Amino acid sequence: MLNNNRILAVVPARGGSKGIRLKNLQPLGGMPLVAIVGRVVEKLDLIDRAVVSTDHDGIARVAEAAGLAAPFRRPEKLAGDRIADWDVLVHALEECEKIDGYRYDVVVMLQPTSPFRLPRHVTATIEKLVNGGFDAVWTVSKTDSKAHPLKQLVIEEGKLDYYDPEGARIIARQQLQPVYHRNGVAYAISRACLLGKKSIMGDNAAAVVIDDPLVNIDTPDDFLWAEFLLERDLPEIGELLGRK
Repeated sequence: MLNNNRILAVVPARGGSKGIRLKNLQPLGGMPLVAIVGRVVEKLDLIDRAVVSTDHDGIARVAEAAGLAAPFRRPEKLAGDRIADWDVLVHALEECEKIDGYRYDVVVMLQPTSPFRLPRHVTATIEKLVNGGFDAVWTVSKTDSKAHPLKQLVIEEGKLDYYDPEGARIIARQQLQPVYHRNGVAYAISRACLLGKKSIMGDNAAAVVIDDPLVNIDTPDDFLWAEFLLERDLPEIGELLGRK
């Protein structure tokens, strides 16, 4: 709880991932991705309740062993790969309020596919939301200028063109306004934004920019990159995973 705001953490972890079978159960540094989130949550005094939203009993068991509650199962209609985060979070919020008998003021989404999150990242996100009075606060990372939207190209009917016509005006990277991308570490959203504005961003959002090494796992190559990073000198991650 922070400033009388009751905080619910939701870990979305469906069983039907396509790129990597049962991705949320795959180990990184010897620990399943969903269990790594549990390690983070146990160090967060601000969070009042942490639950996994899953349709898979095996994921639920691993999550519970890691300290995350699994008091409900995600219905089949919310188990597909094109289900919006908003639907999953609202379902979890409503289920937890029904089960627990009280209201949560803030929902924090912690995706298992961003395993290098640290407790301080999540704390900073929650504190910025509550203390700043925002609808939502997302963690982001700065996008490399080589991947800037104005440098992207498209191929249509065999012809090459700029994704954005303004890209033709770019000569040097110094002309590019910095852009950022979601990194999946944490999304803190007010209850009023989720239920009233029916959005995970609202119209008054802010960001916590993370400069630490991160990886967002979608493919087997992402796992290889994460293992490579894990072997570097990342003491906070090593301590989180129980590695010396």
